[in-house]
Amino acid sequence: MKTFKIYELGCKVNQYESQLIREQFKGAGFREGNGKPADIYVINTCTVTNSADSQSRNLLRRSLRLNPNAKIVVTGCYVEKDSDQIKKICPDAIIVKNSEKTVIARRLTKSADEAISAEIASISNFAAHNRAFVKIQDGCDNYCSYCKVPLVRGNSRNRDMSEIIKEIGRLARSGFKEIVLCGICLGAYKNLTGLLVEISGIEALKRIRLSSIEPVYVNKELIDFIASSEKMCKHFHLPLQSGDDKILKAMNRKYTKQQYTGLIEGIRGRMPLAAISTDVLVGFPGETEKKFRNTLDTLKKVMPMRIHVFGFSAREGTAAFSMPGQVGKEEREKRAKAIRSFAEECALSYAEKFLNRKLSVLTESTRDKKTGMLTGYADTYIKVLFKGEDSLMNEMVDVRIKKVLSGHALGALE
Repeated sequence: MKTFKIYELGCKVNQYESQLIREQFKGAGFREGNGKPADIYVINTCTVTNSADSQSRNLLRRSLRLNPNAKIVVTGCYVEKDSDQIKKICPDAIIVKNSEKTVIARRLTKSADEAISAEIASISNFAAHNRAFVKIQDGCDNYCSYCKVPLVRGNSRNRDMSEIIKEIGRLARSGFKEIVLCGICLGAYKNLTGLLVEISGIEALKRIRLSSIEPVYVNKELIDFIASSEKMCKHFHLPLQSGDDKILKAMNRKYTKQQYTGLIEGIRGRMPLAAISTDVLVGFPGETEKKFRNTLDTLKKVMPMRIHVFGFSAREGTAAFSMPGQVGKEEREKRAKAIRSFAEECALSYAEKFLNRKLSVLTESTRDKKTGMLTGYADTYIKVLFKGEDSLMNEMVDVRIKKVLSGHALGALE
């Protein structure tokens, strides 16, 4: 039996699509590799930054080293604009566009035609996870000036609601208690609240989490539904990118810092303990020290429980690629370090609000490597470690928070 191995980079959408590819190969009679050189390597690439491009090329070289005779399939966002770079490294690589991911196995073997079922565009499992990601939307119409993604993913488009509901129902019945809805521009899904209402009716499903959603798509209807639903995680990942209005405008973001902070105030007005996480992009062209300080000041007003910080990466084909006022690498790294330091304060401050409180935790299927304790996440995305039996893995349990440390909390079963 031939074996395959999938390497993936990037976002939750890419992880979802890797699972789709995995199920194609298994349905066609292939076996996933267990550490030995595989017969087929699939590299699901990312191109959001220069670093992601480099990592994609490195995975290609790694696959060639592991088995020079293997078939190499390269797919994902990097191939959409840079397939020539892939061919320079591996002339025999099979290039598969994002739109063709659903037929990769069929491309490699004729015998797969009959083996692949009609469910080729949906998944029934999520390997090595106890939370399943489900893609509901693809593409983006926003064209932020720094972002290459719309160039490689195309315009915004929705999956059929009935197909999504069937897929989630199947995953829930298979034992997945939490579903994470994801998309390239999740909030652009038409009638997102209506979809959430329908998904909430799936009895076996215990929790629904939204992945990153742009602030402009979060309205009162959505906030009210999340606040009133027992199944919705009280967690909003709302990318800020910059806390300076001039930089936001240059980024082609569709809000001001006042609108962003006002949105957070509205969410916390309905859900005082709601988790707010965010993304920040430092070193955008024209970002002076003063404008960077404006971002820090905005973050201090918001106090997110988690901050993902990235340095600006000039992407050819985007409006920001040739903008004046480029910020040097050393300064970008300095600013990123300052935000990461502040992010630690924010995380600790947020977690301390839950001291001596009882939280519902979805236990992971593996123990914490350092302590050997059970571990899992609350709906507010706080990582909790606690003592317990293996039988509690992949179960929802009540844990009282006893101590807060950097990066996680310690608790005790109720």
